[in-house]
Amino acid sequence: MPSPSPAPRKPLRVAVIGGGIGGLTLGLALRAHGLRAEIYEQAAELAEIGAAVALSANATRELARLGLGPALAAVSTEPTELIFRDGRSGARIAAHPVRDGGAYRTRFGAPYYGVHRADLQKVLSGGLAGEGLHLGHRLAALDQNGDVMALTFANGVEVEADLVIGGDGVRSAVRRWITGGERVRYSGTSAFRGVVPMGLLPSLTDPEAIQFWMGPDAHLLHYAIGGEADSVNFFAVVEGPETWTSERWLTGIAAGEHRAGFAGWHPAVIEMIDAIPQTQRWGLFVTDPLRRWHRGRAVLMGDSAHAMLPHHGQGANTTIEDAVTLAELLAAGGARDLDGMMRRYQALRRTRTRTIQRSAWATNRLLHLPDSIGPEGLARRDARMARFPEDFGWIHAFDARDAVAEAVAAEPRAA
Repeated sequence: MPSPSPAPRKPLRVAVIGGGIGGLTLGLALRAHGLRAEIYEQAAELAEIGAAVALSANATRELARLGLGPALAAVSTEPTELIFRDGRSGARIAAHPVRDGGAYRTRFGAPYYGVHRADLQKVLSGGLAGEGLHLGHRLAALDQNGDVMALTFANGVEVEADLVIGGDGVRSAVRRWITGGERVRYSGTSAFRGVVPMGLLPSLTDPEAIQFWMGPDAHLLHYAIGGEADSVNFFAVVEGPETWTSERWLTGIAAGEHRAGFAGWHPAVIEMIDAIPQTQRWGLFVTDPLRRWHRGRAVLMGDSAHAMLPHHGQGANTTIEDAVTLAELLAAGGARDLDGMMRRYQALRRTRTRTIQRSAWATNRLLHLPDSIGPEGLARRDARMARFPEDFGWIHAFDARDAVAEAVAAEPRAA
């Protein structure tokens, strides 16, 4: 008499907290492997705060693999160059081709894009087509009963999951459950930001380049965005205030306060930061390095695990890497060994993200050198900017899918 067939394996129940760039990418990456995620977003609609995001090759190659390449290209600008300038004179200190001559794509095998966050989110959510996305769900409580995670949302909904992935940002509720504390701190720097129509910037040269204007205790980053390169996203960073008293990362400012750190700077800088009304200041917060990224059947990704200063433009990019890594590990047998999967995930992601975090801190100091550093100190800075592709190409060359494949191949096989 034939033996009975084994009971079919129940589908893995994955709950993702946060419907931002990371959560949506994870949903798409899991679906590509025949796995489903339920994504819970606290907002009533998908409306990204902030202005724009720079996507480097370590992210765009992954989004292309998910079938989003043409849609992403249609709403993005590929910068002509990366330019470093003196903030006051406007002199070009160093420049490196990006779109020009196909230099960046040739080196890294994928494009570099400037894209509005709302457009990126539309591309991601459009690819997902609403599958498994639940809006208006703010996580209120998380608990574990055996191997099952119990989630309670502020709207009264209660669900169970086999795995909870916290992609809920700097103020992560999932991180508090895993670590028992906040572990987020103010960096001592803040920013003013906005998106400006290109027509309001007559003094700006090389308008389609990504540019850093550097000076004492401040810098301005900007790049063109949109399918027609018709707008410029800027991010103006200053030292201070010394302490941050608001419970939010946004606080109101007095009229003209945004200009204080840029007195005497080049007219193109002043023109840009004055082009739209500035009524608030963004505090820049980072996550202290975590000893562990997981507890029980919950694990972190993105800013909830490694919020960093934005000076390498890697917040969204490393979040996309996290999402792809989790999906690849789950597809490579991790769904049958969740504890082992989370250990492997942490081992793959923690060193890289910590290194980028530390480098972003160092870059902040380099961009804000005081005049007292003298000509020799500024010359050393300028030499480092001239070596930028060589010093930081490792960030852009990274391939998350290949990293997982190499790690899985290196693991000893069970007898």
